[in-house]
Amino acid sequence: MNTIPYILIGIRFFLAPIIILLSYLNGAESRFIILTLMYIGLFTDIFDGIIARKVGVSSEKLRRLDSQVDLVFWLSLGFSAYFLNPNLINEEWMSILLIFIMEALCYIVSWIKFRKETCTHAWLSKLWGLSLLLAFTFLIGFQKTGWAFDLTITLGFISHLDVILIILILPKWQYDVPSFYHAWKIRSGKERKKSVFFN
Repeated sequence: MNTIPYILIGIRFFLAPIIILLSYLNGAESRFIILTLMYIGLFTDIFDGIIARKVGVSSEKLRRLDSQVDLVFWLSLGFSAYFLNPNLINEEWMSILLIFIMEALCYIVSWIKFRKETCTHAWLSKLWGLSLLLAFTFLIGFQKTGWAFDLTITLGFISHLDVILIILILPKWQYDVPSFYHAWKIRSGKERKKSVFFN
């Protein structure tokens, strides 16, 4: 059981290059397969944390690895969406650039303050992940942006702002911080209860 979280993270890591290759080499014919792999990746992301907390192996090493693999996985879907729908992506480049800037800011602020990458696994970031799933379903599956894309851009901006606030508020680097409110409680010396299903 102790190795299952690492296996689930590994599956998501190996899915990333497969997704990119499928979209680049097979184009539109691979849409359904890519969507299937995306949903498999999401379930591995949900259950790696739950299982890790359940069996007591939710360590700093595991959570940092999980964060970096998440980034690789979602970037692979971004490249896939571009290969399949370059015109749609080009039309939305300013919104996409905003999210990349916010992501970079999270890492920059964390490195400046703590000399470590961010690893908050905040609740708003999880919600943004679900909106990404929806947006990529529309983009890859139906060649549409619309409200799903607008939602993920909005949540992306808000969730990254939340992460930046968490980093700025925390007195020392810490992983699995649900929100900037919880970061403030940590700064104030208050203990918080953790659950198996949420960090």
